[in-house]
Amino acid sequence: MEFAVKSPILGFEHIQKMKLEKISKDDDTFMQLKSCENDGISFTLVNPYSMRSDYEFEIPSPIKALLELKGKTNIDPQNSKLVTLNIVCIREPIEESSVNFLAPVLFNFENLTMAQVVLENFKYENFGLSEPISKFFDFSKTNQE
Repeated sequence: MEFAVKSPILGFEHIQKMKLEKISKDDDTFMQLKSCENDGISFTLVNPYSMRSDYEFEIPSPIKALLELKGKTNIDPQNSKLVTLNIVCIREPIEESSVNFLAPVLFNFENLTMAQVVLENFKYENFGLSEPISKFFDFSKTNQE
């Protein structure tokens, strides 16, 4: 599904349109976000609610306006029209990969717009810029196969 970029991914301000795709047909935990303008640019995203139940933040007013969110101020993981995903920095081995919880990407499925939100570190002290993915997933079974 293609989304119009309303607030860009940091460092990729030139990208205007991106495509969100499932990595696995059976699982919504990991997704891939690809530039529609440059095949070489893509991001692996993860559903933060598959890792932590405390992931909650207020959507800043400018982002609400860009995404045309009426009356919504907080993220609701049950809302299928507004989806929150976080960028994963993939490393080898996979246990050394990390998740950025301070700059989530919001997807409005009602109007097909998206925006990256940069959260204030002092306001969301429990969220890290580069948290090890191994803190949330057990990879020991995968490594034994």
